[in-house]
Amino acid sequence: QVQLVESGGGLVQPGGSLRLSCAASGSGFSIHAMAWYRQAPGKERELVAIITSSGGITTYVNSVKGRFTISRDNAKSTTYLQMNSLKPEDTGTYYCKADAMAVAGVRHYDYWGQGTQVTVSS
Repeated sequence: QVQLVESGGGLVQPGGSLRLSCAASGSGFSIHAMAWYRQAPGKERELVAIITSSGGITTYVNSVKGRFTISRDNAKSTTYLQMNSLKPEDTGTYYCKADAMAVAGVRHYDYWGQGTQVTVSS
């Protein structure tokens, strides 16, 4: 099992910044990739960013390129999402997701955090 806990959400003004954290814990699994998703009110959940286990490959949805940065600190089992130049349309609940594999197995599993609220408003 993998447990994910997000933190760092809050209320910021347009143009402001937030740094989200996702702390992972558990045993018997290897996390191959982490992702951040968000869901705005009345909209479908969308993928925001992905980072591989090594941190060498990252991808972003076009709407956040140049403003958001995903990173990992494997020693602390934590994934971050640095969000700069925030816009009202960035408002939503942000979730982290782990793509994990059992150390002694072959199947991949998805694990989700509980979400953290981000509100961008003046």
